[in-house]
Amino acid sequence: MAGAIEQKGSLTVGQFALGMRGGVTGSVRQQVHDGDTLNVRAIGNFGVRFLGVDAPEISFQLQTNGPFLGLASQQWRDYLANPFAAGLARFNPALNVGLIGHLQPRFTTQTALNHHEHASAAEDEMERLVLADIATLGQDEDTFRFFMAFAHEVTDRYGRLLGFINREQPSGPRPLPYNERLLASGHVSPYFIWPNINPFRKSASVTAAVIPAGHARTTVDADASFSAARQSIRVARQQHLGVYDAGNPLTLQPFEVRFLARRQPPDRWVIDLSKNNDELIPPQEYFTIPNEEDRLFIPSEYVPLFVEAGWRRL
Repeated sequence: MAGAIEQKGSLTVGQFALGMRGGVTGSVRQQVHDGDTLNVRAIGNFGVRFLGVDAPEISFQLQTNGPFLGLASQQWRDYLANPFAAGLARFNPALNVGLIGHLQPRFTTQTALNHHEHASAAEDEMERLVLADIATLGQDEDTFRFFMAFAHEVTDRYGRLLGFINREQPSGPRPLPYNERLLASGHVSPYFIWPNINPFRKSASVTAAVIPAGHARTTVDADASFSAARQSIRVARQQHLGVYDAGNPLTLQPFEVRFLARRQPPDRWVIDLSKNNDELIPPQEYFTIPNEEDRLFIPSEYVPLFVEAGWRRL
């Protein structure tokens, strides 16, 4: 079934019908609220992109608008053995020398298979978590429901919902969202993109969510849930879980696979959450922050807000 909201070329489009009333489709008169408001229901499925995490890619496009290919495919194995090989399209804009040096040692004939193995493990873990929740609640796949909390942006450019997702239950405290459970198990990498994470998503506006210059570490340390999530990542690393497996660690971050495939370098600026400084690190220098949980990515369109608040582009 097609997605209720999906990308068609350069457009994000959706499929909807008249909303429900009393368990059946409402009339036009019932569903038209006023001259600019209409109640509708979605036709098709919604994709949900978990906030704060980045799972290894099961499949991805090797060229713009091309088919999605599994990372275990021969095409991906050849490509990630040497994505800088002669004859391939140039990166636009070009990768800087430092980023090339960071990435180059990670390219081998096993890089794609390494990514595939970790992607399959993350997929299996997500399935296990949902099935365990269904069993815990004594429900089945028809009656089970998800609970989702949104951030500043409800959907991304692909039409996927952006949220923290958990099981819905009639009473009692819920467990941690799947986002955080996956982080704790080490099956996904942290991927914190401002302002769609705690504590910034709680702000009344995007402007109010801007971190005061020189207070990044202090700001995030003051948020209990965010601090707990970051600590769970450190524990997973110390215990060599999932992507931090001592014998088979994840070679490339998922976002690195994506920008290598697109032949476009990363474009989000970065703040080091381990420091209280006023530095905005250039997008291609994200790797200078060693630990993934200390990277806070700032979309380029929001950078002027930070500069106005006293942050400096390096």
